[in-house]
Amino acid sequence: MESHPLDFEKPILELQRRLQDLKDHSDEHELDFDSEVRAIETKIDATRREIYDNLTAWQRVQIARHTQRPFALDYIERCFTDWVELHGDRLFSDDKAMPSGLAKLGPYRCAVITHQKGRDTKENVKRNFGCAHPEGYRKALRLMRLAEKFGMPVISLIDTPGAYPGIGSEERHISEAIAVNLREMMKLRVPTIAAVIGEGGSGGALGIGVADRVLILENAYYSVISPEACSAILWRDRRHAAEAAEALKLTAQDLLKLGVIDEIVPEPEGGAHRDYDFAAANLGTALRQNLEKLLEHPIEQLLKKRYKKFRALGNFAEGKTTTASSSRS
Repeated sequence: MESHPLDFEKPILELQRRLQDLKDHSDEHELDFDSEVRAIETKIDATRREIYDNLTAWQRVQIARHTQRPFALDYIERCFTDWVELHGDRLFSDDKAMPSGLAKLGPYRCAVITHQKGRDTKENVKRNFGCAHPEGYRKALRLMRLAEKFGMPVISLIDTPGAYPGIGSEERHISEAIAVNLREMMKLRVPTIAAVIGEGGSGGALGIGVADRVLILENAYYSVISPEACSAILWRDRRHAAEAAEALKLTAQDLLKLGVIDEIVPEPEGGAHRDYDFAAANLGTALRQNLEKLLEHPIEQLLKKRYKKFRALGNFAEGKTTTASSSRS
């Protein structure tokens, strides 16, 4: 059976229920339904491929938000070793929405910056639903500077709807904290990699997302605004979120075409929540391969490429239409 199925997955769930009923009936009455079982299993496989090979942008957003999707600490457990969490920004407090610390990726000691959500109410309150306060971004910057001091690469695992917009967050200058991170990450004299593992929402994601290489999981998204908020602004109604998701070009596939991200990391069929180990193995491999490539280049070259990469975002050239007179000449 599918665990916590999404709306568009219900045809698969219904077929699986029919299959289970048929198997139970066969066992109970000692009848041979092998041909019928194989037919339904074939139908399930075909339905699953049809659905997952043609996902809409909104459906990918739903997968990225799935409550059973692996979070940052799940990937740290599977992709890294010798994890040591460091706490506090040395200015105000420790932000539980951004557990960060030191770990080893293969043979390489790294600073790892993350967003972390919760699976139940208690953990979501503790993690603030993955929405960091200013102290989270200042803690991240503290660790980045520590990594720079000791020549360690920086790896960011992004999974947030956005930075926390509450009064306390504004009082402690959330916009300034994110802006400083953007500036300082652009100048960090160590290799940097960012990976969007779920939601990549607005400045909250970008605050730890300025990197030499930006990766994204196949069903994650990265956007300047959530589809619901975009819908509320453009249509004055959140019910148009699916249309907004298509317009925002926020899927991994669209982002790769636009040059916003550098690589898509494959997920198991149906999403990373179907197989944590498979998803983590793919992410770990992608992180190691990209890190090894970055380590081959001198830091001055990385800094120049990093600058050009982000300066180029948002620049588009419109082609001129050739007029009949000019074509004749």
